[in-house]
Amino acid sequence: MCLAIPMRVKEIKNIFGELADPQVAVVDADGMEKEVRLDLADRIPEIGDYVIVHAGFAIHTLTEQEALINLQLMREMAAALPPDSEETP
Repeated sequence: MCLAIPMRVKEIKNIFGELADPQVAVVDADGMEKEVRLDLADRIPEIGDYVIVHAGFAIHTLTEQEALINLQLMREMAAALPPDSEETP
């Protein structure tokens, strides 16, 4: 199962030149930073916006409140999981 992660946009990059729409964003969540493609996003985000990231693509923009609620729920779910072990279900 895959989860889409809310991440905050730190930088927008236009890799094909000034005349094209921006194609890449640098995003961050809890100190994890990565570049994601914007081709599938519902709109081009601005710096400071939150986007849902799945498989290296920003797919949807969120309000800050929506993103923070999602991130808190993910933290709570992670805290409820047993510690890593060699056993798999």
